[in-house]
Amino acid sequence: MSPAFALIALYGLVFVLHLIVPGRRVTGYVRDEATGAPLRYRLNGVRVMALTVGLYFVAGATGLVPWDWLYVHRAETLATACALGLLFTLAIVLPAAPRRGLLADLYLGRLANPQWLEGHIDAKMFLYLIGAVMLQLNLLSFAAHHLLLYPHDPSPGVLLHVALFSFFLWEYLNFEEVHLYTYDFVAERVGFKLGWGCLTFYPFFYAVGLWTTAALPNPHTPAPLLGLCALLFFTGWMLARGANMQKFWFKTRPDKLAFGRIKPEVLTDGEKQILVSGFWGLSRHINYLGEIAMATALALSLGYPSEWGPWLYPLYYLVLLVPRQIDDDRRCRAKYGALWQEYERRVRWRIVPGIY
Repeated sequence: MSPAFALIALYGLVFVLHLIVPGRRVTGYVRDEATGAPLRYRLNGVRVMALTVGLYFVAGATGLVPWDWLYVHRAETLATACALGLLFTLAIVLPAAPRRGLLADLYLGRLANPQWLEGHIDAKMFLYLIGAVMLQLNLLSFAAHHLLLYPHDPSPGVLLHVALFSFFLWEYLNFEEVHLYTYDFVAERVGFKLGWGCLTFYPFFYAVGLWTTAALPNPHTPAPLLGLCALLFFTGWMLARGANMQKFWFKTRPDKLAFGRIKPEVLTDGEKQILVSGFWGLSRHINYLGEIAMATALALSLGYPSEWGPWLYPLYYLVLLVPRQIDDDRRCRAKYGALWQEYERRVRWRIVPGIY
């Protein structure tokens, strides 16, 4: 089977699993543009990930597919994913009503929250699921290639990198409902940025550290430095997950003490409310700082100082999140008016407390 056809079959398998595996139904924060009713979502990400990864291990253990097949055929599978992302973009954007202009619509999208099969499939939810599953498979395959090359002297940094990244992916899918309240679902539309991004960029570029280091020998990074990488990663995770969880509880159960300790302190004009306590009193986008810290830890964990590839990942987060912070502040300023200005006076820092 050609690598191109195999990747298409793999994407199709994840779609079928997402379609048939039982999931729970939840109501999200976003409302349907036509009816104004809150959108409903069907969530089964962890189960689909578990089944797909389980099949990967069965295929590897039985010799049906080499453990490092995705690494060996990374160029062909990346090219195929690029083509699928472009086709998806054209298919979801062109039939919809124009908004800005063709190029802008192709990139940013026209439809806000497309759902199919009477809501059984949500486009954004599926895109993030396929991206997470494929990234997990790439990480496992790339690490397998390293272990096959150096079975007696593998790099602990490579193993730590895969372990931390895998934790990130499984944890993300475990909290699928929380992410329904984040910028991606609230503000973005489905076009090239999101469609090609999840079908191609997310599963392949996020693994860029292993693209450039999986075939390198053990750099013998001292264990204390690897421990500091893990500490930085979980510090970032606590900032990102803590902020998102606090916001989720505030949106769904506004009287609940976040983590049983943090009282929800708000700015209000009688109608609208802005959370200013806990994580959201540290900076206006403290979760972005957490994402950048995790990405930096993942780059550091590989321990190859002469390699620039791993640093593309945290650099990407800077390029992504700083403009997103500016756009999100603009949206909130328009939505909340004077209340947001008061929040900016109350919480001066945009992302990094004391710096930016």
